[in-house]
Amino acid sequence: MPLALDVLAQVPTRREAVREEYLRRVIPQFTGHSIGEVQWSTAHGDFHWANLAGPDLLVLDWEDWGTAPVGFDAATLYIYALQAPKTAARVRRSLAHILDDPAARVAELLVCAQVLQAADRTSFYATLAEPVRCHLQTLASRSA
Repeated sequence: MPLALDVLAQVPTRREAVREEYLRRVIPQFTGHSIGEVQWSTAHGDFHWANLAGPDLLVLDWEDWGTAPVGFDAATLYIYALQAPKTAARVRRSLAHILDDPAARVAELLVCAQVLQAADRTSFYATLAEPVRCHLQTLASRSA
């Protein structure tokens, strides 16, 4: 049974959640990583814990939806969970079919870059910055 993110990724749109010029600038600037080709799919664009409700899944705050790098929503949920390692591990396992796709590496790098870019302005991102730096080391060793 496909997950909501799998279904959403297939929705055709011309809307942009993330601009390619932006990600090509911030990923190297804030992560030190380079990227090659970017694969795109449709994303919510702001898929984090505050925009999810239950007990049945309800996704809130749709004004940013559009195209983004493959895996962007899954990467956002995962990266935002890094402060809670057990939750992050569960998210990683649950969304492995998305996050383990090599194309999703760009999305993980982008979310990391966004966190680091905002770390000096927002306390949530400041607190998340160190787990993100550790995760970037993991990504570097995985791609080496």
